[in-house]
Amino acid sequence: MAGGSGERFWPMSRARTPKHLLKLLSDRTLVEETVRRVARVVPPENIFVLTNAVQLPATQAALQGLIPAGQIIAEPAKRDTAPAAALATALVRARGGEEAALALLPADAYIADQAGFARQLAAALPRAAGGDAILTIAIKPDHPATGFGYLEMGPETTRSEAGVFRQVRRFVEKPDVAKAAAYLASGNHAWNAGMFFWSVRTFLREARAHAPALADFIAGFPQGDFSGFLAARFPALPKISVDYAIMEKAGAVETLLAGFDWDDVGLWTALPKHLQSDGAGNALRGAVVVAQAANNIAVSNGRTIALCGVKDLVVVETADAVLVCHRDAVQDIKQIVQQLPPALQ
Repeated sequence: MAGGSGERFWPMSRARTPKHLLKLLSDRTLVEETVRRVARVVPPENIFVLTNAVQLPATQAALQGLIPAGQIIAEPAKRDTAPAAALATALVRARGGEEAALALLPADAYIADQAGFARQLAAALPRAAGGDAILTIAIKPDHPATGFGYLEMGPETTRSEAGVFRQVRRFVEKPDVAKAAAYLASGNHAWNAGMFFWSVRTFLREARAHAPALADFIAGFPQGDFSGFLAARFPALPKISVDYAIMEKAGAVETLLAGFDWDDVGLWTALPKHLQSDGAGNALRGAVVVAQAANNIAVSNGRTIALCGVKDLVVVETADAVLVCHRDAVQDIKQIVQQLPPALQ
């Protein structure tokens, strides 16, 4: 899934080039890193990228030579993750039938341990294909985060070389600080990373029970040229997340505890752990000079940024805009974006 807006990474992130199309942490975009990571297990002809019409050219450019251009699909309307899940399932059903399995993954997560991810991906796909449960990946929390949904985990179901599988009792909404601290202390809660695995058969069963419009879309999806069907039927699907439409109501959900690192890189303040810092705690990239400055994040994409006598700021420079923001206010950057002229959004 590669169709988000990523407003919190303005001014580098724009409507046409959101977070997953940025080279934030390496010389590759996040979507390219994701495709390369998946390609350690899945052949290129079986990797699809779901984006939108505005982002299609940039996505095709970022993935040129990695997967066939026809496997980069532009959704004709923004309908959230449940319709995206239905489209993914329909594409797999048209090629492999109802016993085929798929992984539905976000394009904008950062995972350094590619081998560890590949090992668990290779274990999750056949388990999803052979069972009746929907499978997720659980991220063991290391702090009481309030920006993630959580999984409440039940008993262990099995162990393998790839890791520990556990039942999922329920999905929990983003908590307040007190609840997040309690979840961390319990040891039975994990972050929901939005990584899902299922067979076509299993997803269709759950969709027929809980989201019939999604099931009808999958059942009617044609083999061969599907462009007309997609254009006519996708915009009419309900705008709802896959968590609400399917996952919270599903009869059986399992989770595999992640054995790899994971960061959703949701805010500018996520960058310091991945960038070099100086002795004063400044995380810097590009042409940046500092004097008597501490605990700042500064990213230059061309012009020199000079920080003098300031602390706790985020400063990001692009060719047509400069962001200056306190570290504590990065959650509110999208409020600035909404006030900008369309050319800068």
